[in-house]
Amino acid sequence: MHEWTPKYGDQVLVRLEVDLFPSLGAAPIAKIEPPAMLATLKKAEARGVLETTRRLKQYSSAIFRYATARGYCAHDSAAPLRGALKTPPQPNRHKAIARSEAGDLLRAIAAYDGEAETRIALQLALLTVVRTNELRAARWSEFERLDEPEQALWRIPAQRIKMREAHVVPLSRPALAALAELRPITFQSGRLFPGKGPDGVMSNNTMLFALYRLGYRGRATTHGFRRLFSTEANEKGFNEDWIERQLAHDERNRVRGAYNAAQYLAQRRGMMVWWGEELEILAKR
Repeated sequence: MHEWTPKYGDQVLVRLEVDLFPSLGAAPIAKIEPPAMLATLKKAEARGVLETTRRLKQYSSAIFRYATARGYCAHDSAAPLRGALKTPPQPNRHKAIARSEAGDLLRAIAAYDGEAETRIALQLALLTVVRTNELRAARWSEFERLDEPEQALWRIPAQRIKMREAHVVPLSRPALAALAELRPITFQSGRLFPGKGPDGVMSNNTMLFALYRLGYRGRATTHGFRRLFSTEANEKGFNEDWIERQLAHDERNRVRGAYNAAQYLAQRRGMMVWWGEELEILAKR
């Protein structure tokens, strides 16, 4: 509770009191197994509140992890429920390309005949799955060990992250190749994507309009790249904590406790290596 606003803390507690405590509150936590957890969450799902059900599962995992750390139980009984609950519908404002169409999009971006910086920005948006504003305002000084593929990092300062927490992005080989192509073009400016606007960086709409030019108006957005990654990484079976951390999602809403910028870094590095290779495979199909 000390990490949240009183309003949000009360909201979480009410959800627990309404949907979890009646079925599970009196049971010793070590006795709560996945079938009981699923049955409880299915009651919320049956009301049609799929987003609430998703959050309840996340709250439950946080509670189980804390209890495991303190020795009250041996495992997280909400963790095995992946795929057993309905997925909440995604908002339509961030169009995401389907996997079956990803190859065409990747090839279209590679053949983009506009500014090289715009093409590389689109490629990096796909390869790093950061938010557009985080990418377009990037500085070369934020990148480390670019000549060491197994150690290369991008450290995004907290003031540029939506949730105001510093974020570390492990860089795959294709991401390093894109940066190497961009470096002689923009390195002297200090910024990856300098621009003539008041903030001195690439316009917020540059990448979106490039997608329009490529024929993807209404079909894909740069934010949709993040959804594509999330969908594919979940389908591959990567730990959802790694995926959420890679996307720098709001930990306050996910009740995942105190994070540091580099959490799950080794696991996320392996995941992003897979993602870079997966995009290369899709581009050849």
